[in-house]
Amino acid sequence: MTTAEAIRQPRGGAFAALTSRNYRIYLGGQSLANTGSWMQSIAQDWLVFTLTHSSTCVGVTMALQYLPILALGLHAGGVADRLPKRRILLTTGTLNAVATAALAVITIAGAVRPAEVYAFAFASGLVFAFDAPARQAFVAEVVPAGRLRAAIALNSAVFQSTRLIGPAAATVLIASVGTGWVFAVNAACYIGPLIGLLRLRPSDLVPAPAAPRESGALRTTARYLRRHPDVVRTIFLVAMFGTFGLNFPIVLTAMAKSTFHGDAGTYGLFNIILAIGSAAGALLAGAAAHPRTRVIVASAAAFGLLEAAAAIAPGMAVFLILLAGMGFTNLAFQSMANASVQLAVDPQLRGRVMGLYMLGFIGGTPIGAPVIGALTTQFGPRAGMSVCGVIPALAAILMVAASARARRPRHRNAALPSTGQ
Repeated sequence: MTTAEAIRQPRGGAFAALTSRNYRIYLGGQSLANTGSWMQSIAQDWLVFTLTHSSTCVGVTMALQYLPILALGLHAGGVADRLPKRRILLTTGTLNAVATAALAVITIAGAVRPAEVYAFAFASGLVFAFDAPARQAFVAEVVPAGRLRAAIALNSAVFQSTRLIGPAAATVLIASVGTGWVFAVNAACYIGPLIGLLRLRPSDLVPAPAAPRESGALRTTARYLRRHPDVVRTIFLVAMFGTFGLNFPIVLTAMAKSTFHGDAGTYGLFNIILAIGSAAGALLAGAAAHPRTRVIVASAAAFGLLEAAAAIAPGMAVFLILLAGMGFTNLAFQSMANASVQLAVDPQLRGRVMGLYMLGFIGGTPIGAPVIGALTTQFGPRAGMSVCGVIPALAAILMVAASARARRPRHRNAALPSTGQ
């Protein structure tokens, strides 16, 4: 079996990656950090909505949080290719812990205002811009090549499984002791991955060759992507998906409070239902064969249609069923798209390409979130959620059309010799 075949056909599905000691340690630390992050996401969104009573302000908070990756995503990917990724992750984890602890202190003291939350969102986004491409590429250094796709899928599954615990814990803490203590717990959760990173055996890591500092690094990446149009089309679909489809904090907070007349517990329930479907979707993607483009596109289209249907759901029961379906197709798409891009690129360029991937996936949020927030505020949460679903479905149709158009000239040229011309 060739190396490529080993990468594409891991035995044991998504759980095959657990045979690596380094990966088990890394995954354990990340599980704790992810739980804290989901807790913070619930608390931050609810805090902003409580302080301002505005979906537009929730959208502004998301925009500030993801604006840095829009501005720095490609540069941060180059940094991930040049510097040791574990060192980057240790630095970003420490900075996140300090910033979150500061927000916890002022929130517990009762001095928090929207401006402080906006500043925190921007600061954490700045750290995330450098953390995300390094973290995406670091997985390939923690596991053997034959377990990479399994590790990517298991990362997604565990990330979403922590979504079951995080929102539930956040809801209990918000109701019992207040939002500030959610931030305090999240600050403590960053200790887990920092310890995990320090415990990794350097001799078992498989670092990619460090890319040299060069002025034409972005041109090199662009030339590489021109030779791989399937990767470009996948990144485009991911960008539309992330920019518009995943504005859950905006539409679900408004759906919980305005449409279904609930509270923070209702919003937490929505996130738990999404997580149940998401974990199943990620595990299915990890157990499947090498992801095919048509399956990736179909899962994106299905997610969009389910979200549009959820926007007009007549009652809570139907809405929750559709949320579970959205979670399933969401993570199936994310896992397969991420794996297909990581497996297609050269290791020396993985940081830069994944920086571009994250730029598309998250960097569009500063554009999409305020738009969806304004639509939700002006026309209601059902209208905002409908737009969130329709755009990814249309993007999937465009990707099918682009792929068909790209294949057509080759078929036409291949037919010429048989005509005798």
